[in-house]
Amino acid sequence: MNRKHVPAWRRRWLPSLPLAATVFCFWLLMNDQVTTGHVLMALVLALLIPTFAARLDREFARIGSLRGAPRMLGILLLDIVRSNITVALQVLGPEEEITPGFIWVPLDIANIHGIAALTSIITLTPGTVSSALSDDRRYLLVHVLNLKDADEVIREIKTRYEAPLMEIFP
Repeated sequence: MNRKHVPAWRRRWLPSLPLAATVFCFWLLMNDQVTTGHVLMALVLALLIPTFAARLDREFARIGSLRGAPRMLGILLLDIVRSNITVALQVLGPEEEITPGFIWVPLDIANIHGIAALTSIITLTPGTVSSALSDDRRYLLVHVLNLKDADEVIREIKTRYEAPLMEIFP
């Protein structure tokens, strides 16, 4: 149905009929019985949630080239195995040799979906955790279990993960 032919009252009070129907059905499915109260609550939620969801600023994923994805996934799997061994040795070794720390990684990637993938990759790799993203999305705070050389960690993140992600999420 063309958006021009949808009455203005319906666009305002029910901006997404599929979302409203989904919310209604899921609310009833989550309850163990169908009662008048559950149906009324499902109806209220089905009317409210789409109106709030329509106001959200959505940023759709733009996908570029996937050529580098298999190589990056291979590097990631290798890094996860290598990091697991390194972290195990560090945890089992002398505690005073571990020097945890936070670093701000400057980001060249601007696509929020690429940033989300980068933060997930960093957190998947043992010994590092993504902690915060600056409000302007230009810096990512990363906690490193054993921080010896901050510049080296930043260089590895940018070359091994961010650069390939920038091709995937332009």
